[in-house]
Amino acid sequence: MASHIRNFSIIAHIDHGKSTLADRMLELTGTIEPRRMQEQVLDKMDLERERGITIKMAPVRMEWKKGGVPYVLNLIDTPGHVDFSYEVSRALTAVEGVILLVDATQGVEAQTLSVLAVAKKLNRVIIPVVSKIDAPHARRAEITTELATLLHVEESQVLGCSGRTGEGVAALLDAVVDRVPPPDTQVSGAQGLIFDFGYSDHRGIIVYLRIFGGQFKKGDYLRFVAAQADFIALEVGVLKPGETPRESLGSGEIGYIVTGIKKPGIASVGDTITQSRRPAEALHGYLAPTPVIWASVYPASQDDLTMLRQSLDKLKLSDSSLSYEEESSGVMGRGFRCGFLGMLHLEIIVERLRREFNMELVVTQPTTVYEITRTDGTVEEIYSPAKFPDDGTVKGVREKWASVTILTPPAYIGGISQLLYDHEAEVGNTETLPDGKVELHALMPLRELMRGFFDRLKSTSSGFASLSYEILGLREAHVVRLDVLVAEEAVPAFSRIVSERRINLEAEAMVERLEKLLPRQMFELKIQAKTGGRIIASRRKSALKKDVTQHMYGGDITRKMKLREKQKKGKKKMLARGKVDIPHDVFLKVVRDS
Repeated sequence: MASHIRNFSIIAHIDHGKSTLADRMLELTGTIEPRRMQEQVLDKMDLERERGITIKMAPVRMEWKKGGVPYVLNLIDTPGHVDFSYEVSRALTAVEGVILLVDATQGVEAQTLSVLAVAKKLNRVIIPVVSKIDAPHARRAEITTELATLLHVEESQVLGCSGRTGEGVAALLDAVVDRVPPPDTQVSGAQGLIFDFGYSDHRGIIVYLRIFGGQFKKGDYLRFVAAQADFIALEVGVLKPGETPRESLGSGEIGYIVTGIKKPGIASVGDTITQSRRPAEALHGYLAPTPVIWASVYPASQDDLTMLRQSLDKLKLSDSSLSYEEESSGVMGRGFRCGFLGMLHLEIIVERLRREFNMELVVTQPTTVYEITRTDGTVEEIYSPAKFPDDGTVKGVREKWASVTILTPPAYIGGISQLLYDHEAEVGNTETLPDGKVELHALMPLRELMRGFFDRLKSTSSGFASLSYEILGLREAHVVRLDVLVAEEAVPAFSRIVSERRINLEAEAMVERLEKLLPRQMFELKIQAKTGGRIIASRRKSALKKDVTQHMYGGDITRKMKLREKQKKGKKKMLARGKVDIPHDVFLKVVRDS
């Protein structure tokens, strides 16, 4: 019965104890046998366990009794890092309530506010919970007051729990039953909203969906509404947390359907599944994720291009926010231009390609999209430095900006203000919160946010500051293209788009790095950085020399002088005609060190 179903999610800032709380819930409800219990049981990837973070949302079905009445609790555990906020928004669409988890030692963080705003916009029931109440430095009373003020509720409505000891978890499950409303079943026709999917080599695409109406059984003829593709349900079931087959999935439930489809591009997040013979209308799905940054990914060996394409196809089946298109570089060969939701997303995807598909990769420096307006009025979007015009035909350049919110203890305001200045930010309002933390708002170019800002913020604040951001529209950009010339010949693979403020620093760093990496030639090697038609940094690498007089013993000195003069003329000829064959490993090192 749908009246005994509760669908909810856990939202919080990274490292506030979501996965540990989920572990205790699974343990207390008997969903997982004690012998199979382990830490971060819902985090299935090795990468998630190593880093201690959740990357993929994870649905699980639990059973709980309150007052002797059995209830079904469908939990969707969500990531906490800002790069994966798209995963969180999809999870919230499939549930009626959320647990807002806040660390008793840290308090409300920037990402907490960001995710809370999404939950409020969707009118989800919010259960405020203070976690880690058993920690030595827990400030339970203080954080309880802070949460009550934030949500405009009584302090008695704010619960406390410990994922480590299990304290308060049973009361929290009771609160989910009492406060989260049952699913609305007043829907005509069979409709299921796809919020995620996976892939099996043997069974094809497996869709994870929330049933909003009707019933789906094994053997039913079903249809993807948006893709207009029909298939037979090979298996239906629920996740406990492994796939558990059932005869059918009914209204209000969360589960999976095995489609048998092995062709990419048919199943998509946000699509509606319905009955082929009695199709229903499509549900309101999700907006397609917009890539924030771009980077080119090349196989270390061009023989692996097909394997890389297949790996990206399979990876997209488990990460719908990944986008890519094939491209070709004269130096690096053929590869793929990939779009990511942030720097951590890029790092995770590259690491998964290396681990799960044994790919050896070369990844270029990430860039954002620039809108170029030429003097003839034409407008085009450019995300490759090599295509950025530097010929006087540009009337204006615009780039994406981000709205940044930073929460920090007051002691670190000075260092963070300097950091924001270094990254070209426009600092806005600051506000002191009830717990004493300072909420700082700023606007900054997305380009600068990508330039290691998050890591520098953590370093400047000793790890106490937190960051959330929202992508805004386009604003005027003060950037130029930096070209690198080796032996007076431009090398497109080394080109990059740089802020006008940092152009000299970037130029000096690039030529210095190449001076160390490039092998010496038979002639003097010039390494130059150029922008706007002028050289702004230069290095010279001396030529390899051979002692042309080593075979001579004694005799007139003029004989040796003639040979050395002849050698000098030969070096000049080579310099005039010389062309440097840059080793492939130099390109790899420059890209990896960028």
